[in-house]
Amino acid sequence: MLHVRVVSPADVTGRLTSLLAADPGVANLVMLPAAATRPDGDAVQFDLSTGSANRVLGQLRDLGLHRNSSVIIEIVDAAMADRAVLTAWGRRWHGEPAPVWELMHARIRDDAQYAPSFFLLLALAGLIGACGILTNSQILIVGAMVVGPEYSAIISVALGLDQRDWHPVWRGLIVLLAGFLLAVVVTAVFTLCIRWAGHVPEAYLRGVKPVSDLINSPNLFSVVVAVLAAIAGVVAISLSRAGTLVGVFISVTTIPAAAGMGVSAAFGSWREVQGSALQLILNVGLLVIVGALSLRAQRRIWRYSRVP
Repeated sequence: MLHVRVVSPADVTGRLTSLLAADPGVANLVMLPAAATRPDGDAVQFDLSTGSANRVLGQLRDLGLHRNSSVIIEIVDAAMADRAVLTAWGRRWHGEPAPVWELMHARIRDDAQYAPSFFLLLALAGLIGACGILTNSQILIVGAMVVGPEYSAIISVALGLDQRDWHPVWRGLIVLLAGFLLAVVVTAVFTLCIRWAGHVPEAYLRGVKPVSDLINSPNLFSVVVAVLAAIAGVVAISLSRAGTLVGVFISVTTIPAAAGMGVSAAFGSWREVQGSALQLILNVGLLVIVGALSLRAQRRIWRYSRVP
């Protein structure tokens, strides 16, 4: 259930309240004339079932209330009402709640702010990945995947492609390029320092580096995992399943590939640099393209699913 607060211009309020009163997913409708300031207008509040949310919020957009007015959407964690009412409002399609696209898009936009901490976390994840490559530690590679924040930029680019909004697409791609280059450079400098200090693990010096070989050797399974992870990421975001999203982070070889490029460059292993670069481009490209297609497909699926 959602609680929606709208500041409506007086000349729009009549149409708005008529639409809301006619929708079965709207309850507890309250209209206070001229009660709102900054912006000025009528205060309209109502509760909204998630099954009707996309339809009703689309009507608010059609009325232009998202431009010159104010629309605030809150998630209601609990409600006290008649059991029959709560059952009707909590109705789902085969157990699945309907995604609310406005909330999903807001989460993606909020995560795609690219503050300095975004680049700091990419650099730190690259360093953790470098330690994992040098010590052949798969646990550290998984840790680097979880620390890396790059998926927020990747899904933002995918959403921009889906909506044909090119500003977040170019912005996200530039941020990804700059962030991964930073991770590669930091990782290379770190590895050079380890070499200079004489602390490179003996096994790595002897060429025993299964973790590095796995990262710089993309194959069919790299493609399969990236495609599946892209689909899983979209489903996890749309249904707010944080646990599944963490699984997506540790399924794709993005930060480990950037770390592999830095480590291999520090040792002058340019063929391995090329392999890691190909792995990185392959994973990011598939996450973006398949993610955009999955967003489009999921909207179509839910459009034809009857959720009261």
